Amino acid sequence: MKICPLWLLLLSMMLAIPAAAQEITVAAASDLQPAFRELVPRFESATGTRVKVSFGSSGNISSQIQNGAPYDVFFSADVDYPRRLESAGLVEPGTLYEYAVGRIVLWVPNSSQLDVKQGLRALLARSVSKIAIANPQHAPYGRAAVAALRSTGIYEQVQSKFVLGENVSQAAQFVQTGNADAGIVALSLALSPAMQNSGRYAELDAKSYPEMRQGVVALRSSKNKQRAQAFLEFIKGAEAQRVLTRYGFARP
Repeated sequence: MKICPLWLLLLSMMLAIPAAAQEITVAAASDLQPAFRELVPRFESATGTRVKVSFGSSGNISSQIQNGAPYDVFFSADVDYPRRLESAGLVEPGTLYEYAVGRIVLWVPNSSQLDVKQGLRALLARSVSKIAIANPQHAPYGRAAVAALRSTGIYEQVQSKFVLGENVSQAAQFVQTGNADAGIVALSLALSPAMQNSGRYAELDAKSYPEMRQGVVALRSSKNKQRAQAFLEFIKGAEAQRVLTRYGFARP
């Protein structure tokens, strides 16, 4: 007997929901942009539910949610943010789970003379005057970058060169547009078609920074709980997991 995926079973329960409720708003860490460009249209096509995605840094999104932002689902680059929201009573019970483990890389444009195979020590070159990272105050990928630089022993030597992006996607854009010489960014972004074609990268030692366990929750304030849950189950499924793996995410 063929078993129907849970997210499709949930969908079958939603046929009586008015058309005005056939949309969910998802807040997502910016490292998910390449994967979600593929996954969201697939979910929309299969379910008829429109998914409106707002990307940003996990810390900023978490603050927005605490201040009443009307999101249905929150995909964080750090599972601690959803856990804190859960402790504050802002999460639909039983929806928190870890969906991926992120990784960071050193990325440079094709025009760069830096040898990324040297790892972070390549940033000590005199030709490097600006290094893009996400703001570690509210972006998990920024904190991972700082941890990796400290582990390598060069943080003090390069911190004056930082150009801080509001999120890891903006940090990557700084390097792509020539506003920084190199960047420490998400592997998922480095594997996106645009960045693959315009630069090169070296993955950093995973032991040099805390494991980036990424978590997701549905929010208690959601007006579309069943559709939100269906999207969560879709991301858990084999199809979505294959896409996340292709963009460099490890499974928790």
